[in-house]
Amino acid sequence: MPELMTVEELGQYLRFTRKTIYKLLKQGSIPSIKIGNKWRFDKEAIDKWLHQSINGTKARILVIDDDEVIRSLFKETLEEQGHTVVTAGTSAEGIDRVKRWDFDLVFLDLKIPEMDGAELIKQLKSINPKLPVTIITGYPDSDTMKKALREGPLGVMDKPFDAQDIIAAVNSFLHVTEKTSEKTR
Repeated sequence: MPELMTVEELGQYLRFTRKTIYKLLKQGSIPSIKIGNKWRFDKEAIDKWLHQSINGTKARILVIDDDEVIRSLFKETLEEQGHTVVTAGTSAEGIDRVKRWDFDLVFLDLKIPEMDGAELIKQLKSINPKLPVTIITGYPDSDTMKKALREGPLGVMDKPFDAQDIIAAVNSFLHVTEKTSEKTR
């Protein structure tokens, strides 16, 4: 008989917030069973999913943010997940890193000194037009955000966020990328 967990029990087991679990359910990326109108999770299936997530696709990620605390949070959180993380504290450093290395994903602070985030996205896209960018912002309704969205499809992470939100964002990106590459095979 499988050991089934509720959303709350799964949250405690994985140390995920309810919000993160519901995001994973909405994406269809976490193994689940719906009994009546309640979600249940088979512990054995969750353990297999975790193992595949840990040993699955790993990404090279660039984080461009002038805040050392944010850069450290991304680096520590994602390196624990097995990803390679490079950070940049300025726009110029970010541009230099994109010129020198291939990244699977960039997280970019919208309000970074020297150059607004929209202009930085434009320059990064001129170097690598297919580079996926996720904007980190506490100003989702700003003019700079509106300008940035004109540069093409972007992910958006609203501040404040925590380590679980970062993991969910990267896992979501990897899940979408994996599905896209399966369709093109």
